[in-house]
Amino acid sequence: MAILVKPLITEKMSLLSENKGQYGFRVALTATKPEIKAEIEKMYSVEVAKIRTLVVAGKRKTRFTKSGVSNGKTNNYKKAIVSLKDGQSIDFYENI
Repeated sequence: MAILVKPLITEKMSLLSENKGQYGFRVALTATKPEIKAEIEKMYSVEVAKIRTLVVAGKRKTRFTKSGVSNGKTNNYKKAIVSLKDGQSIDFYENI
């Protein structure tokens, strides 16, 4: 099972990366901080200084269809905000 699911590329994460050198990743719910650190250092060839993790709760969704009201919920997911050591950066667009 993959530890890193995908990088988070949003306006808020772009501001964090420009100003503070922090990058966001969506990770597996069972991933631990040491596993996340090892995977990022191996994949991007950088040194990780600090990791903060949080579990984002899924949202309740309601749809009105011809057959009636359909209720559901999106899945929970885990987010990791990674701080790199000074002078290092990750470029998500280099392989495009």
